Amino acid sequence: MTRSKSQIVYAWIRERIENGEFPPGHRLVLDAIARRTGVSPVPVREAIRLLEAEGLVTFERNIGAQVAFMHEQEYLHTMQTLALVEGAATALSAPRIGGDHLARARAINDRLAESLESLDPRRFTELNRDFHAVLFAECPNPHLVDLVHRGWKRLTVLRESVFGFVPGRAHESVAEHEALLRLIEAEETPLTIELAARDHRLGTLNAVLAYQADRRSTDLTPTQENP
Repeated sequence: MTRSKSQIVYAWIRERIENGEFPPGHRLVLDAIARRTGVSPVPVREAIRLLEAEGLVTFERNIGAQVAFMHEQEYLHTMQTLALVEGAATALSAPRIGGDHLARARAINDRLAESLESLDPRRFTELNRDFHAVLFAECPNPHLVDLVHRGWKRLTVLRESVFGFVPGRAHESVAEHEALLRLIEAEETPLTIELAARDHRLGTLNAVLAYQADRRSTDLTPTQENP
């Protein structure tokens, strides 16, 4: 069956939302999307309304259409839980990881640092998860590890990569990674490592909440055509 223009545009926008190219808060400007997809603004407007009905796009007065943010309470609860279980898994793993693990984690963090100049939020998120996976690779509690992966999966459902709209957090994250590696190398107590890993995750949560609070309190003027 031949797809309509609005269906083609719908699929084009949705793909970019799901792959992170259009992160939460990204403004969907009708004319710009029409030019990129080779259609008039009418099917773009129809596609955006379909996405709005699915909860992937929101429309706000004086802002227009934008990719929906994750539900704030759901994100809050997921990140709080993940901070606890990932911190615990990292602490239990720390005495069991050797020089090879640390070298691999530091190599990943070096790649993260190199990527800061031209930040690709989706790729940064992937490398960030690779880094943390190394640190809790030797956790002897499989239930904890399962809970960590469930938390990560939940963040994917919420379309998290926060680094696209709080890029400053990416710089802080790299520095905190190095600090965490040094704690493990120094054989600090499990509690010290657990709290550092927990605070690292909560730092991202706090950055997102601060960003969203700032958006709500800022008076924005109209910048685009309404769908």
